Amino acid sequence: MLSAIAYVQPILTAISRAGGQPHIVGGAVRDLLRGVPVKDVDIEVYGLPIERLISVLGEFGRVDAVGRSFGVLKLRLPGGRDIDVSLPRRESKVGAGHRGFLAEPDPTMSPLEAAGRRDFTWNAMALTPTGDLLDYYGGVADLNARLIRHTTAAFAEDPLRVLRAMQFAGRFGMRLAPDTAALSRQLLPEAATLATERIWAEWQKWALQSTRPSDGLQALDATGWLALYPEFTALIGCVQDAFYHPEGDVWQHTLFVCDAAADIAVRDGLDGEQRMVLLFAALCHDFGKPATTLVLPDGRVRSAGHAQAGIEPARAFLRRIGCPRAIADAVLPLIAEHMVLHGMDRTPRAVRRLALRLSPATLVQWGRLVEADASGRPPRPPAAPGAPILALAEQLGAAHGQPAPLLQGKHLIERGIAPGPQLGALLRRAYEAQIDGDFTTLEEGLAWLQREGVRG
Repeated sequence: MLSAIAYVQPILTAISRAGGQPHIVGGAVRDLLRGVPVKDVDIEVYGLPIERLISVLGEFGRVDAVGRSFGVLKLRLPGGRDIDVSLPRRESKVGAGHRGFLAEPDPTMSPLEAAGRRDFTWNAMALTPTGDLLDYYGGVADLNARLIRHTTAAFAEDPLRVLRAMQFAGRFGMRLAPDTAALSRQLLPEAATLATERIWAEWQKWALQSTRPSDGLQALDATGWLALYPEFTALIGCVQDAFYHPEGDVWQHTLFVCDAAADIAVRDGLDGEQRMVLLFAALCHDFGKPATTLVLPDGRVRSAGHAQAGIEPARAFLRRIGCPRAIADAVLPLIAEHMVLHGMDRTPRAVRRLALRLSPATLVQWGRLVEADASGRPPRPPAAPGAPILALAEQLGAAHGQPAPLLQGKHLIERGIAPGPQLGALLRRAYEAQIDGDFTTLEEGLAWLQREGVRG
């Protein structure tokens, strides 16, 4: 297996010659066994003081002591590759919560003890310099069974590991072992000790890397941690009209929509912020249904106004998980407008106005969300109901965002409009006129001003 990461072999050899015992650990081993490309390599070194380790690594590149006090080093190889190298750490309880631990490097720790301090069985595996696999906790079996299982009771020392289980389930299409789910439920009171930035890091991985996001959400449900998110629990049992939603309640629909969004993201080659906007819009798009759903006397179900009603709960959820503002600002208008197709005029003016309301999101992003929503209703086939709107938007040049305003404040000030509310209101009206196609050049815009009674 080491042939796939042959560039680390000279480093392993040098550490061994210096008297250390190096092992490839963590995600690299897991990915090698899964047959997927290895992105990051972590080396754990036993039996070697950190000063000696720094000296050995220095022969191969620049060594950054990013976490020296914790025994963590980063080796930067020529060509830009980074390798994380660390000593095993021993932690002692000194206070409450996940922060109440004192971590110190301990090069005398055995590989078995160090493996028991890792989170999941398939993250506790290691490879020796000769390519031998060390699997103390049955990681290979769990990997093959697509099972997430903790190693030892040390799992409980950091409740963040529950959210790690969530994002791993989504990324790898896995389920939680019953004993891990039970231990996670016991950790629910500890969730309040987690820093927001750590919470966001796990939700970000869920959005960026999940192949089946629904598996992550179902894992969260199995742990009992879904209770932390009342926006989710409110969806469970919230009925929908069976004619339009044969898949079940709003929670089931949301699971299907998130999976459809992930498929669309892969199809369209989305990554980074674009993918996160789509996944979080899919996750939050029906947050307004519990507050608006009514069962009519004839048995039909209606959720009038749920798109607008979902904005505030989505905003609150995204804020609590630490979502960056730029992503939230794009997600919220997508939620607000995801039902606009019902009764929308298919005219250039209506399309331009929709594009304006969606900003800073775009009609292309809206089209993906609408497609995910329509495709999350099995056994109904996937659908893309926004396609005609997108086609018209492409013709109008409005699919990927709005043009810059032609008329600016200086043009109004030159014509005697003083800075203030009147100027702002006129600028907004002018931009709407531009979006509606009333003028397409600055000269036409100035003529529009004259027609509106604003003269220089």
